[in-house]
Amino acid sequence: MLKSTFSSLFAKRLGGAGWTCARCRNRLPRPDHAVAAPFTRQYGSFPRSFPQPKAKARPRRRTAILLATAGGGATAMLLSVGDDIKGTYEAMERTGRVASTLILCINDYRTTLNQRDKLDDPQVREELLKACHKRCAVRTLKVLEKNGGIFIKLGQHLSAMNYLLPPEWTTTFIPLQDKCPVSSFESIQEMFKKDTGQELWDYFSEFSPEPIGAASLAQVHLATVKETGQKVAVKVQHPSLEQWAKLDMSLTSFTFSTLKRFFPEYDLEWLSSEIEVSLPIELNFQCEAANAQRTKEYFARIPELPLVIPDVLWAKKRIIVMACETGRRLDDLAYLDANGIDRDEVSATLARIFNEMIFGDGAPLHCDPHGGNIAIRPNHARRGGANFDLVLYDHGLYRDIPQSLRRSYAKMWLAIMDGDVERMKKYVNEVAGVGEDKFPLFASAITGRDFSVVSSSITTPREDTEQKLLSDALQEGLLVDLVQMLGQVPRIILLILKTNDLTRSLDESLQTRQGPARQFMILARYCMRTVFYEQLDEIRRRGSMLWPPNAVYALRAWIGYLRVGIKLELFELWIRIRRLFGFRIELGGLS
Repeated sequence: MLKSTFSSLFAKRLGGAGWTCARCRNRLPRPDHAVAAPFTRQYGSFPRSFPQPKAKARPRRRTAILLATAGGGATAMLLSVGDDIKGTYEAMERTGRVASTLILCINDYRTTLNQRDKLDDPQVREELLKACHKRCAVRTLKVLEKNGGIFIKLGQHLSAMNYLLPPEWTTTFIPLQDKCPVSSFESIQEMFKKDTGQELWDYFSEFSPEPIGAASLAQVHLATVKETGQKVAVKVQHPSLEQWAKLDMSLTSFTFSTLKRFFPEYDLEWLSSEIEVSLPIELNFQCEAANAQRTKEYFARIPELPLVIPDVLWAKKRIIVMACETGRRLDDLAYLDANGIDRDEVSATLARIFNEMIFGDGAPLHCDPHGGNIAIRPNHARRGGANFDLVLYDHGLYRDIPQSLRRSYAKMWLAIMDGDVERMKKYVNEVAGVGEDKFPLFASAITGRDFSVVSSSITTPREDTEQKLLSDALQEGLLVDLVQMLGQVPRIILLILKTNDLTRSLDESLQTRQGPARQFMILARYCMRTVFYEQLDEIRRRGSMLWPPNAVYALRAWIGYLRVGIKLELFELWIRIRRLFGFRIELGGLS
């Protein structure tokens, strides 16, 4: 049935003339070997067969069957993405790019790994695999750029997963952070009318045709509200996303499930599952408006943190109108220096904001804090604090951390900072369900450090040799264990991991003089606060705080919390003194 469905669909959509069998050069359909043989276009050079010996013909047939499944499944969806010939052809192109690149990469890795196993020289083996990583990453990058939309979003996510993917992949995908599609002004006008029932110019007196910024899912235009004259930023979803979202999600899911079939040890289906859950929420700008309002209200209670969340005027599913709050990228170091903005203070402020999101009682967690979603601007009107504002954009991807998880997570970090291996084991299990055999791997993944550093003094600056050790360990088989472990941990932990990676990347881009010590001292304070509140809740459950034993427990808990607070204040004073003399801050530990 699969053979006949695949052949008839392709014959119907392409007029029976677009594909030929690479074995006998006849046109499809050909029921005797339509599925088992690889295919070529009459006008192109699709690979005729994989360069494998006859003894391994079975995997080759498996690849062809998977391609047939992809083609048949995608073709069956065409009626849902477009009724016209052009839409059908574009859908076939999107599917063809993904399927062909997937097969090329699978074949490349299988061939490379077979060659690698026959070599004795470790350096040659390593270079051979690195070259394969790079070839496949470049091929994949081209597909992500051509298909755009969701694929750009996926590439951006993968570029931040340096704890999971080889550097050849993550560095190749870095351009996707800034290289995003731009939808035409005409398509934006049409979508605005369709979604609001009004013409664009009925609401705005000015609307810049060119966007000031473009992301994978949307772009932002400057405009002026006709009635009030207020300058606003209008975020509009790319109109084409609605047409291709279902197909692109199916292709993404198919890609990861296919990789799992060929390389069962590299199971990344959890990644596509997370995207399937989070993407529909990100595509609904009314959810983003609610998240922005909630975050603004939460941080209004902490005015010492210079965080700015743009006001939302109104929102539809694909359109959101916000107050115009501008700034420059955090990694624009020349801009920071020219405006007298201390990079170390920016780094500390970032740490406080995102630790508050993770450990604050009832705080919402922004799960996509990459460089394009945070801006900075000078604000010399502030007194006794930072001389800048941090503007946080893109509130589509948020999560709430359950209180029990937040408390275990705080204890886990305190154990890591103390280098207490036994406590690490206990709380890593509570946080992620990871056993003793995998807890060193999880600790390395969540900190981005080698476990020998995690178990001794994590506050020391990371050296290039440590990064090399991590990379070599991944190449030598640790990656398999890491992928399998991440497929088993709760999804909220994966998002916390992602947030940690992105904020760590932002901090490294600031090139601060203080090293990681101050970051961990700030983290320690939030962790201790979380544990302190838990201790108070436990005491309240026993009875009145005035009961002598409870009062003693409360006093002991308060002293422990106060000790960390005083230590942080003294440490920051020491930092200011050291910085006056131009020294880099390095600390051997927190205990």
